Amino acid sequence: MAKALDEYTRKRNFTATPEPSGARKSRRRNAADVGETLQFCIQKHDASHLHYDFRLELNGALKSWAIPKGPCLDPKVRRLAVHVEDHPIDYATFEGHIPEGHYGAGDVIVWDRGIWTPQGDPNEGYEKGKLKFALDGEKLSGAWNLVRTKMAGKKEQWFLIKSKDAAARPEADYDVLEDKPDSVLSERTLTPRARGKSRKADVDTSTPVKAPARRRSKRGEPTALEGAKKAKLPETFAPQLATLVESAPEGDWRYEIKFDGYRILARIRNGEVRLFTRNGHDWTDKMPRQAEAIAALGLTEGWLDGEVVVADEEGLPDFQALQNAFEANRSERILYYLFDAPYLNGMDLRRVSLEQRRTALAEVLNANDSALLRYSDDFAEDAQSMLTSACQMKLEGLIGKRAGSAYTSRRSSSWIKIKCQNRQEFVVVGYTEPKGARSGFGALLLALHDDDSGELLYAGKVGTGFNEDTLKTLLQQLKPLETARAPLSNPPKGAEARGVHWLKPELLCEVAFAQMTREGIVRHSVFHGLRDDKPAKRIGKEAPKRADSVAAEDARGKSAASKSNAQKGPRATDVEGIRISHPDRVIDKTSGGTKLDIARYYAEMAPWMSPEMSKRPVALVRAPDGIEGELFFQKHADRRAMPHVGQVKDVSEPKPLFLVDNAKALVGAAQMGVVEVHGWNATVPKLDKPDRFVLDLDPDPALPWKHMIEATQLTLTLLDELGLRAYIKTSGGKGMHIVVPLSRRQEWDAVKDFTKAIAQHMADVMPARFSAVSGPKNRVGKIFIDYLRNGRGATSVAAYSVRAREGLPVSVPIYRDELEDLKGANQWTVRNVAERLAALGDDDPWAEMGSVKQTITVKMRKQLGMR
Repeated sequence: MAKALDEYTRKRNFTATPEPSGARKSRRRNAADVGETLQFCIQKHDASHLHYDFRLELNGALKSWAIPKGPCLDPKVRRLAVHVEDHPIDYATFEGHIPEGHYGAGDVIVWDRGIWTPQGDPNEGYEKGKLKFALDGEKLSGAWNLVRTKMAGKKEQWFLIKSKDAAARPEADYDVLEDKPDSVLSERTLTPRARGKSRKADVDTSTPVKAPARRRSKRGEPTALEGAKKAKLPETFAPQLATLVESAPEGDWRYEIKFDGYRILARIRNGEVRLFTRNGHDWTDKMPRQAEAIAALGLTEGWLDGEVVVADEEGLPDFQALQNAFEANRSERILYYLFDAPYLNGMDLRRVSLEQRRTALAEVLNANDSALLRYSDDFAEDAQSMLTSACQMKLEGLIGKRAGSAYTSRRSSSWIKIKCQNRQEFVVVGYTEPKGARSGFGALLLALHDDDSGELLYAGKVGTGFNEDTLKTLLQQLKPLETARAPLSNPPKGAEARGVHWLKPELLCEVAFAQMTREGIVRHSVFHGLRDDKPAKRIGKEAPKRADSVAAEDARGKSAASKSNAQKGPRATDVEGIRISHPDRVIDKTSGGTKLDIARYYAEMAPWMSPEMSKRPVALVRAPDGIEGELFFQKHADRRAMPHVGQVKDVSEPKPLFLVDNAKALVGAAQMGVVEVHGWNATVPKLDKPDRFVLDLDPDPALPWKHMIEATQLTLTLLDELGLRAYIKTSGGKGMHIVVPLSRRQEWDAVKDFTKAIAQHMADVMPARFSAVSGPKNRVGKIFIDYLRNGRGATSVAAYSVRAREGLPVSVPIYRDELEDLKGANQWTVRNVAERLAALGDDDPWAEMGSVKQTITVKMRKQLGMR
C-alpha cells in the first residue's frame, strides 16, 4: 500500500493540511477474500470547482475518481469519472477544510458512505477497466458500473453508470444530489462558494424599497403528504433551530421574515391546547387568547410551530413591547405567527417535505378568523434583495429553509438565519449606579461563556435602549440577584469596575451591537429586552458561518482557542474544589481536548450521571498519555487512591470496586486520567441480582449507519412483543445500546441466558443482518448483538460517559422518535452535548426508567424458545 499512496503523500504537506496522512494502521484486506466487507465513500468537495470524489476500498487503499457532476440514478446518464491517486483508508471519514494554497484547497464533507460488493473479481475488473458492483450506502444503493473510456487526457477517463434495477430513477423525476445535499456523518452542509459576478452588483439601491412579493401558499389545493405516517402524539417536542450564516447560500431555499419575538410550540391533544417555549416551559397561562384561537381551529391533536410577537405603530415586531405585554398580562396584543406543523391529526409530518407541511398548515389556517393567528408567508424574491428590503424596513433579518427538507428537532443546516445587524443574547452579570437625571441604573454589565473552557467572560456594557418604565422594572429584578463577588473569570478592573453591583448570572438579555472587539467587548450596544425562554447557562458568542468555512473548524483545531486562552491569562485548574494537575495535557489531538476539559465536562454532567450511577460499581478506562497512548481498564481500587472516589466490596471480587456517583468523584477520577466510566448492571447492596440488562448492538464498521438504525428498531420491536420496556442511547462509538430495567428477582446467569436467547433469536430470524457470535470474523456485514455484558462483573459504558476515541464522543440517551434523525453513534461530543441538554430543557429520555417494574417471565422465555 505504501507505493499506492506515494502520489497522495507527495502532493500534501501534513503539517498544514488536516487530511489523514495514511500513517495510521488500517485494515489490510484482499478484496477477493470471501466474506469480507469493503467500504466506499463519496465526498462532496468544493475545491477549484464543486465535484464529488467517489472512493472504493481495494487492497488496503481507496481507489478514487473525481466526478464533476456527481452520481446520477438514471441508467441512461453517464457521469464522467476522472481517475485520481489512491487515498488512505481513513480518508473515508475525513471532513474539514483544506487550507488555501494546498492541493485540493476547499471544504470537504462525506456525502455518502457504506459498503460495496464487487461482482466477480474486483482486481481483474479494475485492471480491465470494467468494474461491476453493488452499493449499500446511506443514499446510494443497487447495482453500478465504472467503465474506463479511451478518451485522451492527463488522467484516465471513466464513466460511472447506474444499472437498471429497483434503485434506479429517471433524472427528470429525481435528483439525489439536490434532495440529499448534506453530510451523512455530521451536521455539516456544504454551500458552494460564489463564483463569477456577485449578486450584490445586481441590486439597484437607487429605486425605492418595496415590500417583498408574497409567495402564493395555494391554501385551497389538496395536500398530498408524501412521507407522512401515523404516530402517537409525543408528550414533549423540541423545535428545529436555525444555523446563523453570513450570507444567503446558493440552491433552492424558502425565505421568511425573522420575527423579533419568542419561539412558541402549540400542542393540541384531545382538543386541549398547551403553549410551550422552545425549552419546554408551559406558557399557556400567559397567552390564554392565543390558546383559545388554536383550539378554535378544530384540530384533534398536533404540534404547531411558530413565533409570538407584538407589533409597534408601524406594524413591525417590537421585542420590548412583547415583554411589556407579558408583564401587563395583555395577551390580546400578541400575534402568533405559525410556520410549521410537524404533527397534525394523528400523522407525523416530520419526514414530509417543507413545502407540503406548510401547505397543510396553510389549509388549517385558511378557515381561521382570529386576528391573533397569522400564517408566516415565504417570499418569491431572491434572498439578497429580500434581505436588503428587510434591513431597510428595520426587521431583524431572514430565516431560510431548504426546499424539500424534513423537520429535525435540533439545530440544523437545512434552516438558516441571516441577520441585518449583530444581535444576540448575553448573560447579565452586574449593573452600575445611574448618573445625572437617570433613574434606576446606569448600564448593565454583560458576559458570555467561552466556547472551549465554559468560563464566563466579561463582554462589555449596554446603557441605551431603556425607558423609564424598563429602568424601574429591571431594577426590581436585578436587586434580588446581587452578590458580593464578580461571577467572571476576567472581571473588569479600575474605573470600569468601580461601584458595580455584581449579580448572580441568571438573567439573559438581548442586545444589538455594531461590533465586537478582539477582546470580546461589544461596542455601540442597544438593549432590546430580557429573555426568559432560554437558559443563561452556556450562552456564548454566536458566530455566523460562511460557505467557505463551515467545515474549517475541525482543521483549525484547538490552536486559536489556546492562543485566546493565553491572552486571557492562566486557566483555573480547580474543578469542584479538586486541583487538576497537568490541566493542559492533551487527551485527544484531533479536537484539542485536554485533561481539564474532561474534568469540567464530568463536573457539568454530574446531575445527569449521578442518578444512574448511584451505588453502582464501575470500571474505569484511564488514558494518562492521551487516547493515542496506552489505555488502562481498571476494575479494582489499588493503593493509588482517587480523590473522592468511593469503594465497595463484593464477595465475587478479590479487591474493592469503585463507586463514582457524584460530581467530586467524577472529577477525582478525571484527575487520575480517567476518560471512560463503565457501570455494572446491579447496585449495592444487592449485587447478587441485576437491576437491568444491556444489549450492545455492535456493527461491522463498514456498514452504513442506516443499518444500525434498522437493527435498533427491529430489536426494540422484539422487546415490545415480549412486553419489556426498553430505553436507548448512543454508544459514543459505532453502535447503539438498548437498556432494559428489571426488578431484582432473577440471578445473573438467568438474565444472561435470556439475553443470549434474544441475540440468537434475532440471528436465526434475520441471519443476513445479525450475529449472536462475538469476534470480527463473525460480524462481517452484520451487527453483533453483544449480550456478554450481562454476566456478573461485566460492565457497559455509562450514559454521558466520554469515550476514548477521536473527537471525545459521548454516550447519550435519546428518545425513540429521535432514532431516525441520528447521524451516528458519535454524534455528540464533550463540545456539543451541553447544547443537546439545553435543547431538552427539563426533559430526560430516561426520566421514567427508575420507576419501571418488570421482570423476565416464563411466557417471555417460551416466546424465545427457551425451556
